[in-house]
This record gives sequence, structure tokens and C-alpha cells, in this order.
Amino acid sequence: MKLFVNNLTNVDFSYLHPTRGLMGESWLVQLELDGSLNAQGMVCDFGVVKKLVREWMDTTIDHALVVPTEMERLCVSADAGETEVKWQYPDGGELVCRSPSRAIALVEIDEVTPESLAAWCIEKLMALFPQEVRGMRLSFVPESIDGAFYHYSHGLQQHNGNCQRIAHGHRSRVEIFVNDVRDDKLEADLATRWKDIYIGTKAHRQEGPEGVNVYAYDAPQGEFYLSLPSDRCYDIDTETTVEQIAQHLAERTKQIRPLDEVRVRAYEGIGKGAISEA
Repeated sequence: MKLFVNNLTNVDFSYLHPTRGLMGESWLVQLELDGSLNAQGMVCDFGVVKKLVREWMDTTIDHALVVPTEMERLCVSADAGETEVKWQYPDGGELVCRSPSRAIALVEIDEVTPESLAAWCIEKLMALFPQEVRGMRLSFVPESIDGAFYHYSHGLQQHNGNCQRIAHGHRSRVEIFVNDVRDDKLEADLATRWKDIYIGTKAHRQEGPEGVNVYAYDAPQGEFYLSLPSDRCYDIDTETTVEQIAQHLAERTKQIRPLDEVRVRAYEGIGKGAISEA
């Protein structure tokens, strides 16, 4: 007997890609359980399934930096509840992230893909289910997007939840309207400029070596630090909430189309976002 839950939840996180570096990602979670019927005639109660998997994803992967520990050019150290990750880009740049350990998910694989991360999750999750559950099929599915999108990472110092983590992210569509008509070229240009971008807040910047952006701040969960090549960063004047990102994009678009009405729908992952007009 199989039990399935489509679109059980979604996860928004960042991870280290072997060539592209720091990438924001958003995936839907699909789940199948294989097992025998219990005394209630169920493999497992849907309420239990959804609660267990959502809570585990929330505390393990969602809004975390996922680090494949077997990837090349990587050094990881942990001490006193803090984890530091150092990784060399193929072209010679370096990423350093230091944060509370719960903000970094160390995964024993050599590369993060939907399949490899799902296999790791299944191994961890199976131990949490009752004995009637004898098998699991979990898959991560990217949102189908007809149009432009970009992967971005960021951190929100003033957030009381896990969004405060300095290197978490999203895969997000963007819609730009000029005089109520979508402008595919403006959307594509933005997606190209912001491919695999880190969107930083200017107030979080610290002095660093030439060609390197350094961000650091204290938040309720602890101290956060991130440095990476400057050409992979884009700073704005405000916190990088989706509302502020939408406003920033609307204002920048208005600068190049001053006589037109501009509306931007900026997404934060799947199915949510903000609208700003200029």
C-alpha cells in the first residue's frame, strides 16, 4: 500500500554549487510512503506525515546553507555551536561563511542535486516514522516557470525567524510591467544580471580585500559573517526583504522608463512575493 502527498511543503535555501558557487533555490516536496495498514486502516495519518516532514525540513534544510561536505576545495570546521565554511571557486575566488551551526546543513554528498539531497533526506526521515512505514520516495521538484527567473541568496538581520540567516535563498520569477504590458526583455536582462546573485544590505558591509564583499551582523540566533567575490554581489540601501527588492526594481526600471508607468511583481521563492509601482 502506498500513501502520497503532493506539494507537501516547499523549501527555500542556498547551497554551494561546484562551478556556480552560492546559489539560492526553491523546491516543492513530493512524498510517497510504502507500508502496511495499521489498526486504523492507515499506513500513517496524513496529519502526522505532513507535520513530521514539514517540521524536519524547517529545522534541517529550509532557510539554511546546504553544504555538500564531499565537494572539492572545501574546508569545514565547527566549534562551540559555530560552523565555518571555506570554499574556493574554480576561478580562484573564495567564499567564507561563519554562523551558528543550525544555519548550515552539512550533507554527506559531493554535489547538491534534487536526487542526491532527496536520498540523504530519506535516510534521515525513515527513522522518524512508525514501523508500518517500510519505504519512502521523496522528490524535490523545481517550480515550472514560464519566463525569466533568477537564483538569489540573502540574509535579513532584523527577522526574528530563520530568514535572519546570512546565506539562505530562493529561485524566483520576476514580472515587470510597463504601461500594464509585461516587458520580457527587461525581465530577461534582470535575470541575466542577477544570475546566482547575493543581494546584500549596504549597512551590513565591512571593509575587506579588493574584489571581495564582506557582510557581517548580529541577530537573535547569533553572529553571522559572509565574504565572497564582489562580482557575485549586488547591494541595496535597505534590508533585502522581497518588498524592498520589488521597490528597488520598480525604482530602477522607472529611471530608464521615466515617462511610463511601472509595476514589478517580485517573487520570494514559490507562490509569494510583493508588488511595487513607480
